Amino acid sequence: MANSLEHRMAIWLVFLALGAVAGVLAGLLGIGGGLVLVAALAWIAPEIGIPQEAAMHTALASSLASIVLTATASARAHAKRGSVMWPTVRWMVPGLLLGGWLGSFVAVRIDGEWLRWIVAGYCLIAAAQLLFGKNRAELGADAPPPQGAPMTAAGVGIGAVSAVVGIGGGSMTVPLLVWRGVAPVRAVGTSSACGVAIGLASAIGYALNAPAGALPEHAIGYVYLPAAIGVAIASVLCAPYGTRLAHKLHGDTLKRVFAAFLVLVAVSLLLGG
Repeated sequence: MANSLEHRMAIWLVFLALGAVAGVLAGLLGIGGGLVLVAALAWIAPEIGIPQEAAMHTALASSLASIVLTATASARAHAKRGSVMWPTVRWMVPGLLLGGWLGSFVAVRIDGEWLRWIVAGYCLIAAAQLLFGKNRAELGADAPPPQGAPMTAAGVGIGAVSAVVGIGGGSMTVPLLVWRGVAPVRAVGTSSACGVAIGLASAIGYALNAPAGALPEHAIGYVYLPAAIGVAIASVLCAPYGTRLAHKLHGDTLKRVFAAFLVLVAVSLLLGG
């Protein structure tokens, strides 16, 4: 019993540590927290009694469920600093909700090993974008909030891809907004608000579309509640620290470091298979 209790406590500490990392990354870069969570949870899943064939689905679903609160905390902190463009959020949310649901609907029908390759490939794409992506000259605070049907359509695609790879969409939303001339810090803040919709629709999809008895216990569909709750608690506490750093630090060095980290995440996912 003692060993079992110690084991459970150790797992909770791991979830809390992962949440702290994800929260800081969500506030700092608006990208990557979900990818880190997916890789780590996929490694941990078999150690906590989750069948190997369900490990990737569980990692994706639990990451997305935790992102709801992580993104909410990050968006709240950014909103206090005036860096959330709410008109853009309103146009994107319908598409994000639809895309998140459709993406999760498809993902539960994809074999776990294929999902592992898909997420690893996305990590490499995100790393390349960070290293080599070119931005349109920003208009800063004078940039009008991007609005209209094209933003809703973009939301469908961003939501669907995010659901399949277990992220809050920052690695797509932020570059899109910066390309439209938005200052990076406002793009990150707006992306955080959009991540709430992605996480909500996707997590519900993974919960309701999973086969009956997908996980043995402590789960709703593929959402493993201890992981989602533990990560969310720590991420909510730590997201504001990432937000403060985002308003203080120059991003180029951070982007290079994080791109290298994403490559390591991709390698760990492939080796974990």
